[in-house]
Amino acid sequence: MVKPFIFDQEFGQKSAGGPSQRQLRVAEEIRHSLAEIFTKTEFRDTELRNKYLTVTEVKMSPDLRLATVYFTRLGHNDAAELVPALKRVSSFLRGQLSSRLKLKFLPELHFIADTSLEYAAKIDNLLHRSEVRRDLEKSDS
Repeated sequence: MVKPFIFDQEFGQKSAGGPSQRQLRVAEEIRHSLAEIFTKTEFRDTELRNKYLTVTEVKMSPDLRLATVYFTRLGHNDAAELVPALKRVSSFLRGQLSSRLKLKFLPELHFIADTSLEYAAKIDNLLHRSEVRRDLEKSDS
């Protein structure tokens, strides 16, 4: 059976049905390592000092040269403001990753604030409002 080619909008190339097992495995190793680095490292950058970040997902390019890191701050909505600071410390983070991972090439790190948790909370709030409104209309009839 022939797998259909899917155009990957994030990396701008064709892939055969999604990421390979190697891409998934490397992405998960990077996610775990970055999460550990964020919890154990005191950053010199004042914007990152005392900010607790959570890495929600890492996506790898097919050639494993680019890692797109999705992160968030639980309980805060200012994750997007931290992207420039993370870009400044990306070389430090790559150095930390190099000692933890056994890769031929260490990928370039590209950071994106993950807003999916905020979006899910917003949708939940809207659904809850509509349920309450529907329940009130039923009780009035």
